[in-house]
Amino acid sequence: MKELKTATRRKISFIATLKAICWSFFGVRKKSGYEQDAANLNPIYVIVAGILVAILFVTILLLIVKCVVAN
Repeated sequence: MKELKTATRRKISFIATLKAICWSFFGVRKKSGYEQDAANLNPIYVIVAGILVAILFVTILLLIVKCVVAN
């Protein structure tokens, strides 16, 4: 429990977390970048950003499919 409290106090911005999540969705990341993210990212931000990016990704895919099917 103490480790979770310590992890949530990490001071990295939500924008930096979004950037790391987008890189993970793309699937290209250096090992050093991954290790730095794992050490510095706030787990709460990671969960929230992951859900938001996943919703955005699915929405974009649905819009593309609707456009293709409509034509």
